[in-house]
Amino acid sequence: MSFSIYQLKPKFQQLLQPLMRALVRCRVTPNQITLVTMLLSVAYGAALTWQPDCAGLWLGLPAFLLLRMALNAIDGMLASATGQKTRLGTLLNELCDQVSDAALYLPFMLAAALHAPLVVLCVVGALLAEFTGVLALSVGAARRFDGPMGKSDRAFWFGLIALLIGYQAAPLLLNGILVLVIALSVWTVFNRLRQALRASAPATP
Repeated sequence: MSFSIYQLKPKFQQLLQPLMRALVRCRVTPNQITLVTMLLSVAYGAALTWQPDCAGLWLGLPAFLLLRMALNAIDGMLASATGQKTRLGTLLNELCDQVSDAALYLPFMLAAALHAPLVVLCVVGALLAEFTGVLALSVGAARRFDGPMGKSDRAFWFGLIALLIGYQAAPLLLNGILVLVIALSVWTVFNRLRQALRASAPATP
């Protein structure tokens, strides 16, 4: 697996244990967390779309992306801790993640300093990377989370871009980061395909 922020997930989950236990006591379900996370993401994306010139919204996006990351981790933790892993939960988790990505990242097209086609390519690359990860299941491999541009990595880079937009960084720097994200997304697609084929290959006698 290429390095990805996703590899830090176990340590991140340890920090979230107190919150997870509180949610268990309140009888919150994993699917409720998944759906609320998506709705919050759509709402934040709508706010960015409505006011793309608001520096405060861009500066606040990294904090929101961190919150989203925490909620995404907690739904799985809740499902494991309470025995509520379901097929519906698996489907919702994948679908809601893609909706949230599109809702949060497509508004970057409206930022004056960014080249809109590059933003679209970033979002398409994100969708293809996650589709490739799920596609591994069709050949008998586990769902792939290989980097270097997984969900957590995208959140980091788009959070950085949002900060730079808020502080009015040079367009050349911002678009250069988008090109990097696209290149790493392509790498991720091929890496996940390769790892899926390797994991599903029959054992050699």
